[in-house]
Amino acid sequence: METIRSLIPFLIPIVLLQLGLMVFALVDLIRRERTKGPKWVWALVIIFVNLIGSVVYLVVGREE
Repeated sequence: METIRSLIPFLIPIVLLQLGLMVFALVDLIRRERTKGPKWVWALVIIFVNLIGSVVYLVVGREE
C-alpha cells in the first residue's frame, strides 16, 4: 500500500498528459473536414486505445 502512495506523484503528470493529448486529438478530429478513414472509428481509437491511439491518429489519421 505504501508503494502505491509513493508512486502517485509520478502517475498524476502521466495521467494529465494522456488526458490532454486525448482532448487535443478529439478536438482536432471534430474540427477537421477530412480524415483517413471514418471519423467515428478514429474517435473510438483515440478514446479506447489511450495514449497510443491519440498518437496514431495525430501521425496517421489526419489528412492535410
